[in-house]
Amino acid sequence: MRTKRLTTAQALILYLSKQYVQRDGAENPFFAGVWGIFGHGNVAGIGQALQQFSGDIRYYQSRNEQAQVHASIAYAKHKNRMQTFACTTSIGPGATNMVTGAATATVNRIPVLLLPGDIFAERLQAPVLQQLEWEHGQDISVNDAFKPVSRYWDRIYRPEQLILSLPEAMRVLTSPADTGAVTLCMPQDTQAEAYDYPATMFEKRVWVIPRNRPDSSLLAEAVRWIQAAKAPLIVAGGGVHYSEATAALRQFVEKTGIPVGETQAGKGSLPYDHRLNLGAIGATGTDGANIMAREADLIIGIGTRYSDFTSASKTAFQNPDVRFININVMEFDSYKQGALPLTGDAKVTLEELAEQLGAYQTADDYQARAHEFNRRWDAEVQRIYTFEHEPMLSQGEVVGMVNTQSRPRDVVLCAAGSLPGDLHKLWRTRDPRGYHLEYGNSCMGYEIAGGLGVALADPEREVYVMVGDGSFLMMNSEIVTMAQEGIKVTIILIDNHGYASIGGLSKSVGSDGFGTKYRYRDTEADQLTGENIRTDFAKICEGLGAHVIVARDTAAFSQALEDAKDITGKPVCIVTETDRRQRVGGYESWWDVAVAEVSDNPAVQQAREAYEESKQKERYHLK
Repeated sequence: MRTKRLTTAQALILYLSKQYVQRDGAENPFFAGVWGIFGHGNVAGIGQALQQFSGDIRYYQSRNEQAQVHASIAYAKHKNRMQTFACTTSIGPGATNMVTGAATATVNRIPVLLLPGDIFAERLQAPVLQQLEWEHGQDISVNDAFKPVSRYWDRIYRPEQLILSLPEAMRVLTSPADTGAVTLCMPQDTQAEAYDYPATMFEKRVWVIPRNRPDSSLLAEAVRWIQAAKAPLIVAGGGVHYSEATAALRQFVEKTGIPVGETQAGKGSLPYDHRLNLGAIGATGTDGANIMAREADLIIGIGTRYSDFTSASKTAFQNPDVRFININVMEFDSYKQGALPLTGDAKVTLEELAEQLGAYQTADDYQARAHEFNRRWDAEVQRIYTFEHEPMLSQGEVVGMVNTQSRPRDVVLCAAGSLPGDLHKLWRTRDPRGYHLEYGNSCMGYEIAGGLGVALADPEREVYVMVGDGSFLMMNSEIVTMAQEGIKVTIILIDNHGYASIGGLSKSVGSDGFGTKYRYRDTEADQLTGENIRTDFAKICEGLGAHVIVARDTAAFSQALEDAKDITGKPVCIVTETDRRQRVGGYESWWDVAVAEVSDNPAVQQAREAYEESKQKERYHLK
């Protein structure tokens, strides 16, 4: 057997550079590069290997370990999971900083490879710097914290273990059903050890991404269910995008006349102005989508996992005779809601369903009703976009100007706070890849790093990151990385003096926004009830290397968006202030957030009464 003598780290990096994926005949390298921050746990192993093989795979330097995972997730999401990054860190805090990123990847079913440095495999040096000691054993480190948030986890104690571990890691990363974070813990001494690896291990390998078909008898049963339905509704989730099924969905909708409600991950499955697109569904949905969901006798879920926002905490589907058909690559999701499970790829399943449905189509008046809901909601969006709120801008106005002045193919990106709900309802999607929300984990701090990832994935599009001051203060370090790499992202930084979303939620449960505003402490009352903290976000952004524009009114903000288009090769931050009290309301929906059952606060008591009344609407579809 021909062999190649390499260190464990060198073998790892060379192997990654040879992995490709293919779907529908299109082939590309699976790893776009490796993000990393070096420390004593990886600089002499993986760091050396990345330098040695810099011509085979590119290294990117980040400023925060969690942020580099977020950038990788955003990149892979925009690439429909057909390409991603690996991320390397030192041991200890560098490693554990990636745990939140791992959770975000796994919750959203996005592939990313994590390579945290680890303690010495030979153990003789223990305890080493940054080692967690456990008095009941010798094989525990902080990297064990990755186990519950990883889809595959392994610790490489010996160089030859890579031979079997790496293919397993790739199997999970490239699986449409099982993908998520994959963690390979790399003890620092093992990284530097040499071994005679089989030369075939470093030959190009192409992993074919399958388009699995559902069981034929279940497909036939689904056809009968659809043909019998009078008021069917499609719930389009992220799987529509990941399987590149937007064209197939549109053809299916136009053939059958079945209207569509979109989840956060599924938004953009149809253009916003398609006559059968009801827009956002669920707790952050439109009135039309939620009314038709409430009355539907058949729900066809496509690539959705029915989160509580989509199902409005089990209150969305109220028809006592409603049935569910779920199209999903993951069996776990296809069985949800007691559904008829069509476990398979969304694109080919829709194509086969359309063929077998023959001439079936919903009634003309049913389609006309959906079209009217679409038209009425668009009028409401226009009203919010153009309503001049004084003295400060409203968040709806800001969303409207960004949407209106951006190009159809540009990307808006967000993750947490009050913005996701507003964007879900208000953003007019004109391109399937134009709307990027991380709302599975809704991770504060994802936004700026995520914008970096999308800009790397698709340099021809302008990326607009919309972020509140809360998320910005949690993680803004990758502005420096954008400046270093010469990457243009336009960051819309909204200053609303605190956690506006949770502030509104706090008020709705009777707590009056306690602990959600950025205020100085009133020393006499010993509470955070003093003056608003005035943070100079413009100086922060400028100091990190961004071109900064401050916009205080509608005209200035509109001009800032136009001026930003002319900036190239560096990030742009448009800083504006909005009125946190001005909100886009909920429509025909509810979200279950438990309210204190007993309290001496009358507002909490009142909120509890309303909560118990809403709980009565929950329906559990288990048949």
